[in-house]
Amino acid sequence: MNPLLRLAGAVAVVAVTAALAGCGTAAAAAPQLSGDIFVHDPAYVQTADGEYVYSTGNGQIGDGNIQIRRSDDGASWEYVGEVWASKPDWLSDAVPGVDNLWAPELYEHDGVWYLYYSASTFGSSDSVIALATNTTLDPEDPSYEWVDRGEVISSAGADFNAIDPGIVEDADGVPWMAFGSFFSGIHMVQLEWPSGLRASDADEPIRIADRGLVENAIEAPYIVPHDGWYYLFLSRNFCCKGVDSTYEIIVGRSKSVTGPYLDADGGELLDDGGTVVLTTDGSRVGPGGQSVFEDMLAFHFYDGAADGIPTLGLRPLTWRDGWPEVAD
Repeated sequence: MNPLLRLAGAVAVVAVTAALAGCGTAAAAAPQLSGDIFVHDPAYVQTADGEYVYSTGNGQIGDGNIQIRRSDDGASWEYVGEVWASKPDWLSDAVPGVDNLWAPELYEHDGVWYLYYSASTFGSSDSVIALATNTTLDPEDPSYEWVDRGEVISSAGADFNAIDPGIVEDADGVPWMAFGSFFSGIHMVQLEWPSGLRASDADEPIRIADRGLVENAIEAPYIVPHDGWYYLFLSRNFCCKGVDSTYEIIVGRSKSVTGPYLDADGGELLDDGGTVVLTTDGSRVGPGGQSVFEDMLAFHFYDGAADGIPTLGLRPLTWRDGWPEVAD
């Protein structure tokens, strides 16, 4: 995912209203969001002590580190700070010119939270996906501390772009990381527990989605296991242009975590396929940068009623005939 536009001053407070009709399976109503929901690339999770959204940083706030928001009810959100006061020193050498950190992913395994994030510069593929770990997401817990675990994968000199991580475990409990943006499309690589880093015997990254276009506008992979299938959610077209953004969320599915992924019409995601899940509608412009927790889809959009500022969206997913849907 690309970085936030540099926005100074107070964070805008925007109320988002949505209603969801059940499709195929019953769905909870979409929460009516309020508070601090100025968010880009949300990684959304629910825990026993509240709900959290980690998101792309702002270079003018907290040294550009990943931002954290919390809610008691999933509706009213507050800003609770950044992951660190300053970025790990090694990032400046790994990615010269790095400013803000992008597109985090939160994944819990065996009592440990794994935070994957991207370090890059706009339009470049000299990028790194890095990792930090914590035993809790509660900033008030005495044991709360994000520990830098270093690089997971770099794309310097490669044909892919190492940003936008998304973690999934296969049926055998083996972790995989999907990633990618533009360039040669979406790839995935095997990880290992408990380090959360790239497996020592991992093969070269496998390509799982590609548009085959000069401007290969596809990114932000997120894989969700459901009912014997793996569903690959992607953001297609262009973000970060405010009300001119053309982002939309698409999906394909496979019986194997490594693909091939096909859309509902049988089109291959390696050949510009993809079934649309969510697209521009009214003032909700360019939804994308998605994550999924249980049956809740998190994304950002550009609010056409508020000069196109990036805004958090949460919509329950339903399933019809083996495919995810959200209702407007």
